[in-house]
Amino acid sequence: MDITVHRFDELTDSLRDAWHQAMDASPEYANPFLAPEFAIGIGRYRAGARVAVLRENGEPVGFLPYERNAFGVGRAIGLGLSDCQALVHRPGVTWATRDLLRACGLSIFEFDHLVQEQKPFGAYVTGTFASPVLDVKPGDGDYAQWLRSAYPGLAKTVLKKERRLGRDKGDVRFIFDERDPAALRTLMQWKSAQYRRTGRMDRFSRPWIVDLVDYLSRVREEHFTGVLSVLYAGDLPVAAHFGPRSSTVLAAWFTAYDPELRYYSPGLMMHLRLAEAAARHGVTLVDMGRGDKEYKDWLKTRELRVGEGFASRPHPVATAHRLWRRPVRGLRNTVLAHPQLRGPADRLLKTVGGLRTSNGPDSGKAGPRTG
Repeated sequence: MDITVHRFDELTDSLRDAWHQAMDASPEYANPFLAPEFAIGIGRYRAGARVAVLRENGEPVGFLPYERNAFGVGRAIGLGLSDCQALVHRPGVTWATRDLLRACGLSIFEFDHLVQEQKPFGAYVTGTFASPVLDVKPGDGDYAQWLRSAYPGLAKTVLKKERRLGRDKGDVRFIFDERDPAALRTLMQWKSAQYRRTGRMDRFSRPWIVDLVDYLSRVREEHFTGVLSVLYAGDLPVAAHFGPRSSTVLAAWFTAYDPELRYYSPGLMMHLRLAEAAARHGVTLVDMGRGDKEYKDWLKTRELRVGEGFASRPHPVATAHRLWRRPVRGLRNTVLAHPQLRGPADRLLKTVGGLRTSNGPDSGKAGPRTG
């Protein structure tokens, strides 16, 4: 196995085509977060972004996008943003993990949403977690008919709230692929405010993430298209979602809504509208990402498994990084896995978020700066 490392501005059209072919060869790699377009987007804003190209007999057969810092600490490309990670390869290709890390100049490689199929990384997985997905197919009639067929237990309540929203605010309409940049800015403002209210790290306070989402919203390729979806009542945006799609998989990413309209359940409306419209546009799977949320339990049809861990080779930096990061991840996972701990933790974060919002210079009104 020959391994070479490249910056993303060195990724030729032929290498991108080979990467796409590897995606197409295995259903596990259909997720848009595994497409070169996503990695290229990260590479525009992260100086340490690289891709390792694996070759057999001179032919490119595998691709590992990653980020590297000055100390040789590596992480999956877009760690903290990406909901699917893998070394994308043709069927039958394998690798020696330590040789791979050495070729990449890495002492350690951290991941948290690793595709389960990645057997050579298996010895380094410290935990596996459910990642709910929704299998979708087009309905025989309109949205209401699809909803009654797919989710009979939710349909009556959701449609009732939608009719009420229409009476109160204007006719309800949904745009699956909205191209208005102002709508994307509204989504980022809502999401930023939500992060602050709930005490979470505000991703949209980081200019590079705002720029990344702006860039990805303009990418329109077969294996990666940035899709902004918006639910309107009259001319008023009520809820919005931005996420990437491939030809068959839509990744749920950033969802938010106008908090003043929360009693209409706009977030649930958005997820249901999104699933129905995605199916009509050729999507067969909506990946909702790792994590426990009530709406995911309502909507999911099954679960995938993703892994987290640290692939490493003997090196002092690897030991130090693992000693620092693993307890943090372990504590987080323990809290998330136990409802009796998760509830108080959420309440504490919301309290802290409320204090920050009330004491902040803008009283919590977030500028443009998931779900």
